[in-house]
Amino acid sequence: MTDYSRVERLALCDLFEEVGPAAPTLCDGWDAYDLAVHLYVREADPMAGPGIMIPALADTTERRMRRVKERYGFAEVVGKVRNGPPPVSIYALPKLGHQLNTTEYFVHHEDVRRAQASYDVRELPAAQQDGLWKAVRLAAKGMTRKSPTGLVLQRPDGTTSVAKRPNEHGSVTVTGEPGELVLFCFGRQQVADVQLEGDAETVERLRNASFGV
Repeated sequence: MTDYSRVERLALCDLFEEVGPAAPTLCDGWDAYDLAVHLYVREADPMAGPGIMIPALADTTERRMRRVKERYGFAEVVGKVRNGPPPVSIYALPKLGHQLNTTEYFVHHEDVRRAQASYDVRELPAAQQDGLWKAVRLAAKGMTRKSPTGLVLQRPDGTTSVAKRPNEHGSVTVTGEPGELVLFCFGRQQVADVQLEGDAETVERLRNASFGV
């Protein structure tokens, strides 16, 4: 069974090396160097990891990231990311690491790809799309909790999953390949290749919303 989180990891590291440390990303305020440091400390620094998800601890994470940038150059950080997590990291556990990284490396790979002057929407293997569909179904409720409308995710074959139940503003069906639905739910709505269906006012409300991570 192919570990697509590793496939995305290696492809992202290749792209880092191609575009260089100052390349833009879709992560607000971060260039490629910052993103590489984020990926490194997430897996290798237990003191930095919690602040990625817990706002109250974000200052600690930022300090740890600054220390990494002071200690290592861009190429060194990319090399560490490429080599994978240290043996003591929870991300080194084969099954758990794969689950935790399925969307992480896909999204951040696209954060660099789609921030460039031109890009294409990749045609991913069916097995990878299925894995991303499973992941987005699990994560969508948390990622879309700030959506101003109800939200139904739909694959091109018609398979659906309710991310958020309809509210007073109604609901919108978001259709696209699982990878694009992942991007949409994770806050990359402006670059996700999806179609929105619903009442015109409700769709517009969703288009103008901001949610995800």
